[in-house]
Amino acid sequence: MLDDFMIRAALAGLGVAIAAAPLGCFVVWRKMVYFGDATAHAAILGVAISLALSISVFTGVLTVCLLMALAVSTLGGKSYAMDTLLGVLAHSALAFGLVSVSFLSGIRIDLMAYLFGDILAVRPSDLAIIWSGAALVLLLIYWRWSALLTATLNPDLAQAAGINPKREQLILILSLAVVVAVAIKVVGVLLIAALLIIPAATARPFSTTPETMGIIAVMIGGFSALTGLYVAYHFNTPTGPTIVSLAACLFFGSTIISALLSLRR
Repeated sequence: MLDDFMIRAALAGLGVAIAAAPLGCFVVWRKMVYFGDATAHAAILGVAISLALSISVFTGVLTVCLLMALAVSTLGGKSYAMDTLLGVLAHSALAFGLVSVSFLSGIRIDLMAYLFGDILAVRPSDLAIIWSGAALVLLLIYWRWSALLTATLNPDLAQAAGINPKREQLILILSLAVVVAVAIKVVGVLLIAALLIIPAATARPFSTTPETMGIIAVMIGGFSALTGLYVAYHFNTPTGPTIVSLAACLFFGSTIISALLSLRR
């Protein structure tokens, strides 16, 4: 029988994987990989604000991530190229966050847990937040799936169909902010983007429809989370990096299999 903390860790990993994988498909399709990374980096500033104001880490991280998302959506393409804006905002937020943490006297903080995750320390209250966030993201994706997909594949067609591509992009980046906020406990700031991107990229060669890609990505993300947790527990390796390393191995394996199948054709 598994210990309670292992059951909580497994449920936390599944919750994050289920939310991140389908959202990661849109990140891959839209080539928004850097945005996921930038939002994750900004989360450290949210951690510092949470500790300074004695509020929950989830609240602080979600607030900063939402502000980052709104700033990118508002300023993107106006004065600077998107990658330039993301680079400035991401690294500035990370730097301010790390500096702010150093000024927090009398507060003990395990910075490595926020950078790389600490899934084994997940509490029941964390589980409630993770699954609530995952449910919200999944409902948003289910509700806006057709509109999001149309706006992603062909913005002009979306406009002609009465769909506002800017609105759909805002919904997407707000969903990303929620995923980052709930995933920080599981895989940490530095690995969140990997959990978003790798399952989706792994599923892509074997998918014939967008829906298939989303389903396969969820399965790969869930398998990576559970198997990575098992491997980390038995070999005493850091859990977050182990989960992402396993997902990376699946990606390389799928790439090799896809290449071999292409040669046979």
